[in-house]
Amino acid sequence: MTPASPARVFEALGDPVRRAILRLMSGGERSAGALVEEIRAHTPISQPAVSQHLKVLREAGLVHVRSEANRRFYALEPAGIATAREWLAELVDPLEQFAQPLDALATEVARGKRARREKTPRTTRANRTGRTA
Repeated sequence: MTPASPARVFEALGDPVRRAILRLMSGGERSAGALVEEIRAHTPISQPAVSQHLKVLREAGLVHVRSEANRRFYALEPAGIATAREWLAELVDPLEQFAQPLDALATEVARGKRARREKTPRTTRANRTGRTA
């Protein structure tokens, strides 16, 4: 499966029926039949239309499907949800993407300081005053 692109994810999320389907799936995996019944309880929509929405959600990487006998079960796809979450998080904290390189720099600076401390002989009060024990 190819990673979900933010453009496809948000295009899929632009439809209120698809968002309602995702909300239903947030409670766990659902059969296609159960999803159709639950959506039809809230809005007049045909079974083929719900199937088309499920196809769009699947192609966007927001849901995955598994077959069991002659039934199809749909569930949220964590990678697709993560794509949306990460894209939105960049809006809130645009410097987040640079956090890891700065962490690596901080580690290198700490390593250099430790190396300098280990090379420099320790001076004690006795050494400074010329007294020996």
